[in-house]
Amino acid sequence: MKLYYSPGACSLSPHIILHELGSEFDLARVDLSTKKVDDGRDFKEVTAKAQVPALELDDGTILTEGVAIVQYLADQKPEAGLMPPVGTVERARVQETLNFISSELHKAFGPLFNPATTHEGRAAASEAVASKLAVLEAQLSDGRQWLAGDTFSPADSYGFAVTRWAPFQGIVLDHWPNISTWLNRVESRSGVRAALASEA
Repeated sequence: MKLYYSPGACSLSPHIILHELGSEFDLARVDLSTKKVDDGRDFKEVTAKAQVPALELDDGTILTEGVAIVQYLADQKPEAGLMPPVGTVERARVQETLNFISSELHKAFGPLFNPATTHEGRAAASEAVASKLAVLEAQLSDGRQWLAGDTFSPADSYGFAVTRWAPFQGIVLDHWPNISTWLNRVESRSGVRAALASEA
């Protein structure tokens, strides 16, 4: 397999899952400003979306969209326990959280990465991010260790990849102590440390 990624982007999520699973894979770094892969190829030739992450399977199949990729990867090694079995409420909870992060939290950060966003637009976007973080803070307030329950899952890898953008956008995470504790817990995992180290 080959993961197309960009340091600091949401592609960190499947990168973490690959390490957590002990999978064999290659990395292809993408410059998102030029849409060029580190070997000189046009990333649009890999995927017309030209967005990371993209996962190239051994047969050449290309998968896109991080939420789909992390679930696919976890399902390849069900014995690792990263995704609960199909048809269970526990699996639906992981998918519920993945979808919230994708459609609400990740999306809310968008204007903060756009240099054309006005001061007023940035303030509104920061408020939107804060309201989504408050949901995760409440979710963690019941004493659970991980976002979707008592087991580390792709929801945690994706939530970690996105939430860690906050300090770089002037959003202080001290307001959400449960999130801060959870972030530290995620970062302490060997698979997470390995992914971060290889993207440094």
